[in-house]
Amino acid sequence: MIHVHQIGDIRITGLTEYIGPTHDPKVLYPDWDPAFLDRHDSWLNNDFWFKNLGRLVIGIQIWIVHAGDRVILIDTGVGNHKPRGPERMHMLNTLVPQWLAAAGASFDQVTDVVMTHLHSDHVGWNTVPDGQGGWQPAFPNARYVMPETDIAHFRALFEAAPQDDPSFGDSIAPILEAGLVDFVEDGDLIAGHLRAQSAPGHTPGQTIYWIDDRAVFCADLFHHPLQISEPHLNTAYCVLPDEARASRRAFLERAAQTGALIFPCHFGGSHCGTIGRDGEQYSYLPADPAAAQRF
Repeated sequence: MIHVHQIGDIRITGLTEYIGPTHDPKVLYPDWDPAFLDRHDSWLNNDFWFKNLGRLVIGIQIWIVHAGDRVILIDTGVGNHKPRGPERMHMLNTLVPQWLAAAGASFDQVTDVVMTHLHSDHVGWNTVPDGQGGWQPAFPNARYVMPETDIAHFRALFEAAPQDDPSFGDSIAPILEAGLVDFVEDGDLIAGHLRAQSAPGHTPGQTIYWIDDRAVFCADLFHHPLQISEPHLNTAYCVLPDEARASRRAFLERAAQTGALIFPCHFGGSHCGTIGRDGEQYSYLPADPAAAQRF
């Protein structure tokens, strides 16, 4: 599915690589409490939760930003033909290249590839097979923006145990070797439109990107809307748990105050929305899917 949201003169397109009821909450969240389901039963429909399966709905979104003459990707999903540990990600064979072209973001059209962090489900389409058993950059006319702290972190993990997660080798290293990487730091203006903000915790270098106070690509501060209402919940993949909670709470305060449209990577439903606040309690307000242009 391809869906479009307009922020002033900027067009934001969401491309869903895949989505489904995939995650056992007890596995995703180490501090899981079944009482959360009762507490939030009023909105946990099948956009977010399949009670009969006991699984949370998790998707992979690739966000595309058309701003002036820039065609910007925010993260690049899992990618095709890549060996991955989770079965749902292993050796995918999707039509993402055709879907990108349909959204006006073909491999040749993309000018900027912006990484929020370097987990394997955010970097996969950075590269494609080179025809000789290796990998080459997928977007020949683009610069790739990455948090340098994450590069150091994931390089060390890959060099220690490449068999555990080969994504650095097949999706990051070829871009570095091609000299296509620009490092991002807190406060940088990226591609003329995206203001970088450091949001460490999920990974050491996780970075989110704001379009003024109107929209924000909030990476993996949240895997599921439950973390908005239960912001103490970290995933099992949060490297720095205390920093992850602090980054999440600071973000919720700003997003609720500004009314920014938030664009996470993994939400079901309309995939984006705003943050409501009642005292110290936050809630997720999904964007109206009828208000989004669809191809």
